[in-house]
Amino acid sequence: MKSLEDLNALKQKSLDELKLRESKDSVRIVVGVGTCGIAAGAREVVGAFLEELAKRNISDVSVTQTGCIGLCVKEPLVDVVIPGQPTVTYGNVDASKARQIVAQHVVNGLVVGEWVVNKL
Repeated sequence: MKSLEDLNALKQKSLDELKLRESKDSVRIVVGVGTCGIAAGAREVVGAFLEELAKRNISDVSVTQTGCIGLCVKEPLVDVVIPGQPTVTYGNVDASKARQIVAQHVVNGLVVGEWVVNKL
């Protein structure tokens, strides 16, 4: 940071990101990063979601982390929450699948059925 303008720009970016996280009207991607999720590659999955959203210049989708979702055998588990629609949970997500979930589900509204996990 070299100037007050740089600091103000960083502050505004942080405030915008915080507002997005708190908004109930935005699309959310929630990755399970409990111990079993981390062991199965959840950190890489989070990174892949963030990279793909940035690559597509999508700024109104939040990527958050949560603890254990359950179903350890299906980790990493990812919930895609779109307001007004049922939450969709994907299992055994890797970086490649994360990118495809952004492209198909988040951008085009098409659930990738073969990766969906029934949590009941």
